[in-house]
Amino acid sequence: MEPSLDEKDRPSWDDYFLTIARMVATRSTCLRRKVGAVLVRDKRILSTGYNGPPSGIIHCSERGCLRRELGIPSGERHEICRGLHAEQNAIIQAALFGVSIKGAVLYSTTFPCIICTKMLINAGVKAIYYLEGYPDPLSMEMLKEAEVEIEQMPMPEGEIGV
Repeated sequence: MEPSLDEKDRPSWDDYFLTIARMVATRSTCLRRKVGAVLVRDKRILSTGYNGPPSGIIHCSERGCLRRELGIPSGERHEICRGLHAEQNAIIQAALFGVSIKGAVLYSTTFPCIICTKMLINAGVKAIYYLEGYPDPLSMEMLKEAEVEIEQMPMPEGEIGV
């Protein structure tokens, strides 16, 4: 007979989904920041996304970073980038497969920028749990105004290989 697992031996749901977001981030080809996002509702994964260029476009890891070449600081001039953000890709993947994300929770390795924030608000995301901050005070202000729950989480415990 196999021994039963105690709840203390299992990750919390938040740690579970944040660990998955960290794994998703490993697919990123961005040279500046690898970000992973997981959209969840009722403890079920609806969609995932990582940052990188659109399908069929040369990856930044092969072509180089346009923002780096132009000396653009983090958090500025998002339109000068070949890639999509992880949150954008998670929203797009849900849309491609006809999955509503209204009422979903976003688990992300990084706090969303203002562009992603506006998309998440309009898509009906109700909460955002993230690991690392991002220099975008307008994003925080709009999320609070939209009454989206926001919480920076501690790094999940245990080794996951990422």
